[in-house]
Amino acid sequence: MDAFILIGSLILLLLVGFPVAFAVGFSAFIGAWWIDLPLEAVVIQVTNGINKFSLLTIPFFILAGAIMAEGGIARRLVNFAYIFVGFIRGGLSLVNIVASTFFGAISGSSVADTASIGSVMIPQMEEKGYPRDFAAAVTASGSVQAVLTPPSHNSVIYSLATGGVVTISSLFVAGIFPGLLLGACLMVMCLGFARKRGYPKGEAIPFRQALKIFFDAFWGLFTIVIILGGILSGIFTASESAAIACLWAFFVTMFIYRDFKWSQLHILLFRTIKTVTIVMVLIAFAAGFGAVMTFMQLPTAITEAFTSLSDNKYVILMCINVLLLVIGTLMDMAPIILILTPVLLPVATSLGVDPVHFGMIMMTNLGIGLITPPVGTVLFVASAVSKQKIEQVVGAMLPFYCMLFLVLMLITYVPALSLWLPHIMGVM
Repeated sequence: MDAFILIGSLILLLLVGFPVAFAVGFSAFIGAWWIDLPLEAVVIQVTNGINKFSLLTIPFFILAGAIMAEGGIARRLVNFAYIFVGFIRGGLSLVNIVASTFFGAISGSSVADTASIGSVMIPQMEEKGYPRDFAAAVTASGSVQAVLTPPSHNSVIYSLATGGVVTISSLFVAGIFPGLLLGACLMVMCLGFARKRGYPKGEAIPFRQALKIFFDAFWGLFTIVIILGGILSGIFTASESAAIACLWAFFVTMFIYRDFKWSQLHILLFRTIKTVTIVMVLIAFAAGFGAVMTFMQLPTAITEAFTSLSDNKYVILMCINVLLLVIGTLMDMAPIILILTPVLLPVATSLGVDPVHFGMIMMTNLGIGLITPPVGTVLFVASAVSKQKIEQVVGAMLPFYCMLFLVLMLITYVPALSLWLPHIMGVM
């Protein structure tokens, strides 16, 4: 009955139109009232939930990504990607995915990736004879890499949701290979479509021009070196790396590229503050929600329920995947991570699944949810940028869903894909 009151009130509040963050908070207070837990205890958990130094990583990375997204970096990354794959048949679809790989490693946001790369690539692809819905599908699918590769905001949130059991740096390193694998699989699919449908080849870029494009893109690409190099070398913590990346992004955008007007800076900062505020309120209330769940002993009960389904580790992991895929289509990524990690992580660890590996499983599942109706945030952005109806984009994405599910299965059942690099780098 306790679980019904807590989860039922959350679902009811969401159905009547409450913002997710406040629905989580109010349902936590309702659950506390039901079990006679003092409301002051929930308030203490809410304040403790955001009283963490590591949370500074989130606003800094969000601001750095926003500055680079507005500062012309997307166009330069597209030109840079064209050097490597633009001359191949169907090369523009490959350029789209490679550019998303680079941009995701700077912004850490699938939404920013889709909006920035899509605004550059979708018109170019249509001009060269690619269907607009296919271009939108490639852009949206390629942006899923951003939830896996550093500096993924959602990896920071997962680290927080584990209670510090998993470090941000281990998640950043663990996400590199799965993210690249996802991009590579999508590129193979695009090559198959290009051969079957006769998409055009591009022209090879002369060496001198390629060199010029590289130096033009170098300043933006160096952000990746700051983020990864600083953390892996031990020079910076994740929070310090985020702050320095933010300063670097500002310097490059305003003084080197100079594509962004100073008069627009206050608007960008306002948008970023608004985004950060929403995320922080959600994190705070999710901490209170998690505390009430713990008092109700829901994580233990759910662990026992899952383990009673089967004694086969792989069957239970498939059940968790199905659960996350379904819920990922109905809610945004951050609240799911904050609410379900304390519930599902004990299940996974009881099966012998490494918490870092489980983080990659969860990120991949919920990344697919971002591009799946009815509440796929990235899907809506791709639809808006491409000026296509949602159903047209979804129709074009059906083969991509199949490929993404294959990648999910590989990440789920081959732990080495996620864990070998953190072990080599010594961050686990």
